[in-house]
Amino acid sequence: MKQSIEYYYNIYLEDLEKYKNYATFFYNNSKYYYVFLPRNPKELKDIIECSREMKKRGVDCHDIIYNKFNEVISSFGDDKYILLKTNRNELYKIDIFELVNYSEKLNLSGNKFNLYRNEWGSLWSSKIDYFENQIRQLGKNKTGIINSFSYYIGLAETALIYYNSTQKAEKMDYNVDKIVLSHRRIFYPNIWLNYANPLSFIFDLEVRDIAEYLKSMFFKEGIKETLEETRAYLKIKRLSKYSYQMFYARLLFPSYYFDTYEKIMNEEEQEDSLIDIIDKVDDYERYLKKVYLEITKYMEIEKIPWLVK
Repeated sequence: MKQSIEYYYNIYLEDLEKYKNYATFFYNNSKYYYVFLPRNPKELKDIIECSREMKKRGVDCHDIIYNKFNEVISSFGDDKYILLKTNRNELYKIDIFELVNYSEKLNLSGNKFNLYRNEWGSLWSSKIDYFENQIRQLGKNKTGIINSFSYYIGLAETALIYYNSTQKAEKMDYNVDKIVLSHRRIFYPNIWLNYANPLSFIFDLEVRDIAEYLKSMFFKEGIKETLEETRAYLKIKRLSKYSYQMFYARLLFPSYYFDTYEKIMNEEEQEDSLIDIIDKVDDYERYLKKVYLEITKYMEIEKIPWLVK
């Protein structure tokens, strides 16, 4: 990687920290990340335009650095890489209020359409089918997965049914249900390093990032703190019935389980990494019930009988 950076950017380094899919270094008092390109190159033009537009509006994100050939993509072996420069404390934590404020700075427009993601139903359906086929073929010796898989597939199917029901019963109002700057995945703590990475940018309903943030928070902080954060969000943000239900569908879908499942199947983690998730299944159901009751303080939404009795 060091030779690749020196060749493409004329940056000569003494120290370089290498990781699986990236390397990091300091240069002229700034920190840089040489990152494996995780996106379709066709999306890159929109990502660059999105970053430029944000800068013009005074909204910060990592700088995308062009190489000496005036290109964004550089090579390392057979892989494609991009150089990013951070401009703030990369460990700065972004709370739910800042998350809302940040996402609203940029709405979807024609020159960013390749970044639009709102087909949750088809994506979830494909994932469910793929995981079910995979577990039949490759999961026979995965005891931890086998013992929990059916429940989480069932929860995913509940989320899918809830999503499809919302699409049929409610109409999206583009004056209320805005498509805003979002991320492929949100984590908790929500640190600047991940959040301001333009390679993570997409456009979707605001509730996507909020729901993913809260799901991640639940497994770090527990039901009490996560419910308080959920209440705070619902208090400051009035949504349409469509967005309330999309928010709830997103909370229902167990992305946290499937993310870990995929790492296990790819031999990046051991099966015992599922223990914390499985041990909290009852608490998460209680959280979902309480969120439903909190939402109904503002608007009646579709009820899931087995969850809210």
